[in-house]
Amino acid sequence: MATPFVDVLVPVALDHTYSYRVPRDLDLKPGDIVAVPLGARQAIGVVWADDVTIKPGLHNRMKDVELKLDYPPLRPELRKFIDWVSEYTLSPRGMVLRMCLRMGDLGPAREKVGVRIAGPAPKRMTVARTRVLQLLADGLLRSKSEAAHEAGVSAGVINGLVDEGALETVVLPPEPVARRPDPDHNIPEFSDAQRQAADVLRASVANNGFSVTLVDGVTGSGKTEVYFEAVAEAIRQKKLVLILMPEIALTAQFLDRFAERFGVRPAEWHSEIAPRLRARTWSAVATGEVSVVVGARSALFLPYADLGLIVVDEEHDPAYKQEDGVRYHARDMAVVRARETGIPIVLASATPSVESEVNARRGRYAALHLPERFGGQHLPSVEAIDLRREGPPRGRFISPRLAEEVKVALERKEQALLFLNRRGFAPLTLCNACGHRMACPNCDAWLVDHRFKRRLVCHHCGYSMPPPEQCPKCEAKGSFVAVGPGVERLEQEAAELFPGARILVLSSDLVDTMERLRQELDDVAQGRFDIVIGTQLVAKGHHFPKLNLVGIVDADLGLANGDPRAAERTFQLLHQVVGRAGREEGRGYGYLQTHQPEHPVMRALIAQDREAFYSAEIAVREKTGYPPFGRLASLLISGADKHATEAHARKIAAVSPIHDQVRVLGPAEAPLAVVRGRYRFRLLVKSPRTFDLSAYLREWLAAVPKAKGTLKLEVDVDPQSFF
Repeated sequence: MATPFVDVLVPVALDHTYSYRVPRDLDLKPGDIVAVPLGARQAIGVVWADDVTIKPGLHNRMKDVELKLDYPPLRPELRKFIDWVSEYTLSPRGMVLRMCLRMGDLGPAREKVGVRIAGPAPKRMTVARTRVLQLLADGLLRSKSEAAHEAGVSAGVINGLVDEGALETVVLPPEPVARRPDPDHNIPEFSDAQRQAADVLRASVANNGFSVTLVDGVTGSGKTEVYFEAVAEAIRQKKLVLILMPEIALTAQFLDRFAERFGVRPAEWHSEIAPRLRARTWSAVATGEVSVVVGARSALFLPYADLGLIVVDEEHDPAYKQEDGVRYHARDMAVVRARETGIPIVLASATPSVESEVNARRGRYAALHLPERFGGQHLPSVEAIDLRREGPPRGRFISPRLAEEVKVALERKEQALLFLNRRGFAPLTLCNACGHRMACPNCDAWLVDHRFKRRLVCHHCGYSMPPPEQCPKCEAKGSFVAVGPGVERLEQEAAELFPGARILVLSSDLVDTMERLRQELDDVAQGRFDIVIGTQLVAKGHHFPKLNLVGIVDADLGLANGDPRAAERTFQLLHQVVGRAGREEGRGYGYLQTHQPEHPVMRALIAQDREAFYSAEIAVREKTGYPPFGRLASLLISGADKHATEAHARKIAAVSPIHDQVRVLGPAEAPLAVVRGRYRFRLLVKSPRTFDLSAYLREWLAAVPKAKGTLKLEVDVDPQSFF
């Protein structure tokens, strides 16, 4: 019988598989995880195909598979999903596989030892020994440290009783990553609209087939509780559930809500979990030991034993887009994974993406609407403060009317939120003697003043420096002034306007650890702060019961760029921020400080007219052929030399295939022309929605001249960022 061969995909930046000979003592099938020689090292890979035909002359040159690893094989639908993601995003298959094999340290865990009574009490008894034996008389196993702590003795007392045979040691079974949730633990009372939506979601899980449902509910309408009923149905069917969240910061309150509903917390998957727990979680997912995983976008690539439901919470959030490595959008790829697996997927948002809204309006997705807040709470009323007529005094950024409303809220013992989506103290540091601006030496960007850190910082490459004592251009001393506001400057102003108020700044650059962030969010929820000043971190699904007033300090900030999604993102962000107000007690109020109260985004927010905004935005997208009515791809060429980079970009443009359905725009300097010392030029590709853009790009890239030196080409299909 001929020696069999297999094709193995390894998690490196290559698109193809390698063929290996299978030793006679190994039985390998597609999906098996194996160890193989790769150059001078050993690599972990996955069998992608068996019964491979090898040319006769190559048989003796083939290397053997070294080992079949004792992990569950990757299921066919996951391997098909990896192929699909690679084909669509133009990423090497090996790099997509790499995201599935991030299992951490899967070596043997350190054993935990318990103790229990094994024989008669020793002849020499002491008060401490008596306490230990009385404690363990209930027959329960306890670890040595637990037994010592509960009995109030030292570990030496426990060891002495073991040595004399009164106690015996037993290896304790490992703690489960997460205990099985109880689908009937705490079923909530629903409004009629919530009950109808929950019934539809339960039925979609019970029907056990592919479907996409958009749960579109206003802020505070109970979307989470509604899709929890779909989760409960999947648990009853002993299926695994994946709940995707856009930010790790969202998980703290969410995990508490999950435990309240199901009695236990789910498994977590994100970059902050420890390597050992990551390994145990990966293994538990692959073997089906956990029922529910809550995770960031990377959780989409875990090897689920029997996935039955995917939920994408806050589906509109830009954080679902992976901007480096394999560039994918987790929401869109989650829909693909659900389709490949043949299971339902739920998308939830108070401000759906235009893509999801169009799919719902055109019947591609089922849509469930929750138009009212749970418990009869009113949506916050929203007013514009026209900065052209009611602007703050010179050097200030909080208008008199907004300041007065904050004072009223504080007098009522309510909380206020001042929102400004700009980190640091000031976005620009300027010499008032010569006009010199402090810029990053590595990027085409100004340095941001961070007073808390006493540094000037570049938000693109991380470069930082202490504020200079004199201007490097004119040598004037003490001449630098801060221009414009950041959240730190806003805190300074608020402290002067509202003396005695307890103020907290919530900004990603001020968070040392996730534990600190979770504690600060809990402090706000418990009412330990009066005024919260925050960036977009505060917009993401948090529930602050005592918060009834939200002031948007610069509502126009997100509109001042050429991003085709600028209006959509500004509407979503401000709607979500204002939606933090009035969720539990009292009436909520939102104030938008703006120079453009007549802008369609501002009018829609003030009138609480989401339908009008979406209809207008969809009409503009359809007329201009932008997503979801068209497709976009970005080719970013970067290099250390500006002229060489531009020349290479022009060579790439020159070999683009001619097609009457495709427009190639550029090359042009990227809006942020230099990042980390690299010059950047962009080509933008535009096509109809039904056009196979990935195939077109593959044909183009096959003809692209090889990059030399520091030149680099990055391709982003369906780009979300254009900086």
